[in-house]
Amino acid sequence: QVQLVNSGGGLVQAGDSLRLSCAASGRTSSSYVMGWFRQAPGKEREFVAAISGSGGTKYADSVKGRFTVSRDNTKNTVYLQMNSLRPEDTAVYSCAAGRLLSTTVGNYPYWAQGTQVTVSS
Repeated sequence: QVQLVNSGGGLVQAGDSLRLSCAASGRTSSSYVMGWFRQAPGKEREFVAAISGSGGTKYADSVKGRFTVSRDNTKNTVYLQMNSLRPEDTAVYSCAAGRLLSTTVGNYPYWAQGTQVTVSS
């Protein structure tokens, strides 16, 4: 139905910035909520940010003021701009599509494969 592809991960130093992209194809819709989640080794997957079709956003407390989620519906792409990166931001980041502006993994039926973000001190 919907295919999502992550890109933009990499190795950066603390304080640096990185921009992740998530391109959607298939039966896409501008009404889909696009979310970002991350999972560090040995830890549970956690919510990072999400954006609705109308531009409403939600952020995890740990990234507020540092990360910004945006979308370009003409390109079927969602972005996660990550500034002031910290070592604790190191994780595999995955984008997902759903119908609700939610922090819950179960509300996102479509997932990308994920991209590694590593922040060194």
